[in-house]
Amino acid sequence: MRKQIAAANWKMNLTYQQGEQLLQEILDAKIHLKEDQRAVFAVPAPYLTMAGQKLAGSKNYFASAQNCYNKKSGAYTGETAAEMLKSIGIEFCVVGHSERREYFNESNQMLFEKMQLCLENEIAPIFCCGEPLSIREAGTQNSYVETQLKESLFDFNEAQLQKIVIAYEPIWAIGTGKTASTEQAQEMHAHIRAVLAKQYGNTVAENISILYGGSVKANNAKELFSCLDVDGGLVGGASLVAKDFITIIQSLK
Repeated sequence: MRKQIAAANWKMNLTYQQGEQLLQEILDAKIHLKEDQRAVFAVPAPYLTMAGQKLAGSKNYFASAQNCYNKKSGAYTGETAAEMLKSIGIEFCVVGHSERREYFNESNQMLFEKMQLCLENEIAPIFCCGEPLSIREAGTQNSYVETQLKESLFDFNEAQLQKIVIAYEPIWAIGTGKTASTEQAQEMHAHIRAVLAKQYGNTVAENISILYGGSVKANNAKELFSCLDVDGGLVGGASLVAKDFITIIQSLK
């Protein structure tokens, strides 16, 4: 059974105290997650230890890094190694968010290297893929996303791939207030699963969690998550508001 995941991406927001309070408010809601459900919080690096400790007592709640570096260790001032994340008990890491691709020029090869290091350190990568507006308007989004998948994922074997979570982000819908329709979301999620099935077989593809990440809000989460191939969301702005993210977690299948 595929995991259903509500993943919060705080990005570069909140002070330590605000983050601590936000987590507490969400935990105080006492949402009981089913066996196949996960609530994951990708918090800024300085808050990882706090978040990990705060969530430790709640079943199926996890802290996640927002990024790691594509080298094992060395003279890379300001970067964070996957091994460092493992040493403080982090089990998830967002890799290849569209903002990392755009602002920091992260390539598909670099993202493969990051995921490889995550997997070596027993960290589940949340791999982001998705198209900008120009590609969507040209109608070539399927081939664009397929290339991202092939160049970053296809060197992994079946066992490795099944430890990776995929997040589809229509870049044109991130922070814009626009959201892909449920039909558009389902269509791309189904396409991603079909691409994986062609390479790895249906059994493997059916076990991969694919999240939607484009302006997921409290008022549209249930409809989006009801799509056959949508297994939850990678949530930005709405994850910074306790009552909104509580509703989103409760919207999981």
